[in-house]
Amino acid sequence: MTYPHIRPRRMRRDAFSRELMRETRLHAGDLIMVAFVIDGEDRAQDVASMPGVQRLSIDRLLGVADQCVELGIPALALFPAIEGDLKSLDAREAWNSQGLFQRAARALKARHPGLGLIGDVALDPYTTHGQDGIIDDTGYVLNDVTIEALVKMALAQAEAGYDIVAPSDMMDGRVGAIRSALEAAGHVNTRILAYSAKYASAFYGPFRDAVGSSSNLGKGDKHTYQMDVGNSNEALREVELDIAEGADMVMVKPGMPYLDVVQRVKEHFGMPTFVYQVSGEYAMLKAAAQNGWLDERAVVLEALLGMKRAGADAILSYYAIDAARWLRAD
Repeated sequence: MTYPHIRPRRMRRDAFSRELMRETRLHAGDLIMVAFVIDGEDRAQDVASMPGVQRLSIDRLLGVADQCVELGIPALALFPAIEGDLKSLDAREAWNSQGLFQRAARALKARHPGLGLIGDVALDPYTTHGQDGIIDDTGYVLNDVTIEALVKMALAQAEAGYDIVAPSDMMDGRVGAIRSALEAAGHVNTRILAYSAKYASAFYGPFRDAVGSSSNLGKGDKHTYQMDVGNSNEALREVELDIAEGADMVMVKPGMPYLDVVQRVKEHFGMPTFVYQVSGEYAMLKAAAQNGWLDERAVVLEALLGMKRAGADAILSYYAIDAARWLRAD
């Protein structure tokens, strides 16, 4: 039977029938807020390339956690911006039990024990060169030596109270090494969110400004360890390896330019699959909205819903709090 007996537009006629046939829905529970922490008290630093985003001292960060809990956002992903004199070639500040990142976790857990905390496991905020690992004399990032540092970092985070450690470095074998170390230390319930398909993307620039690694990195790049932007089959291989090594969740990063990868990963493995709406995506939407070119609320919710429709179970976003408020208002 064909037109006029079949008219798909009939179901689009009214809001109630559109609601009844909607296939994908976005909820606050799908979102993870992303925040940057700095040392000191009562401090807030604007990130110039991410209007509306600030680096916050721990006392200010507690307010962000309050909002997450109030809005039903289940988790907060945290990234540090440390002082330059604490950076080093071996990134040893990353596992300092009294360091900024570990103190932030203890304060957040004391305030909101039930809010999930995700700790970034990568060395770039802590290195003098801005790379995600330990380098040799030529500047090449050494895989196995870097893993030793990442294991120390992950253990320090687990001991401080992070529920999830998230290796975002793309070193080979780091998930298995971290999983073994967590088990041996008794952190059997600390989950691993593996950045399994992290691309060497041009969309990360504002994030590097936020954590203070862009100036250290200079004209360097991360193509020797992050994935080539043209590859999709390789992503499945990387995800497969991380699952075998003990990852509890896998991540595709960035978000919107890689939704085909998100879909393939979810359909192929059926694993909890996360996606990161990265700083460049945020900056583009924010800039267009500030110039009056786009309706910020509409395009942000559409972008997030597209990620969910592609297969993402959860979305890391700088817009998480705003989006949760918009969804509540609907």
